[in-house]
Amino acid sequence: MTTSLLHLAAFQIGTHALGPGCRAGVWVQGCPFHCRGCIAPEWILPGGEAVQVSDLAERIAADERLEGLTLSGGEPMQQAGALAELVRQVKHNRPELNVICFTGYRYEELLSRPPNAGVAELLAQVDLLIDGPFIEAQNDDLGLRGSANQVFHYLTDRLKGQGLESSPRRVEVSLRDGQAFIIGVPPKGFRAAWEQAMLVVHKERDR
Repeated sequence: MTTSLLHLAAFQIGTHALGPGCRAGVWVQGCPFHCRGCIAPEWILPGGEAVQVSDLAERIAADERLEGLTLSGGEPMQQAGALAELVRQVKHNRPELNVICFTGYRYEELLSRPPNAGVAELLAQVDLLIDGPFIEAQNDDLGLRGSANQVFHYLTDRLKGQGLESSPRRVEVSLRDGQAFIIGVPPKGFRAAWEQAMLVVHKERDR
């Protein structure tokens, strides 16, 4: 199945906070889960920037620094067909890139009751699937996932043995259009510390 448009919440090329090595991050717009404590509530409703899959794939494949691609959101399975086509086009030129995908759905559910067309095609190209909804009370501040209920499914061997389940969390801050964009899985207490820092910045600016 070919889907030409992808509705993006955000895109970042050259990040080290979304998995091993230098990566491209693709966040899709729209999510059905409404998890309490969601770090990106503005990405829940449909919408986002409509981009051509071929244009985005070309940008990713052309960056020689990249070692991998991470898909997040929002909920990637809401746009599984477009993401499957994106990964297929990227890997046509850069087959060495690995792929990580976050989802609020359980892996078993995706196999037995896929929520949208293209799920099987996307999973066939993913190396590591991190599944399950974010549960704020189970945030144990470990690894490349938001809460302890989320499971790492190594669909290939390419990313095994890198300690992604227990490694320290990393975040990066990217400035765009006068706003700060936080990349990665924030450690516990990060949001409160960030909001406090922003209050200080605004007070200093308004003096």
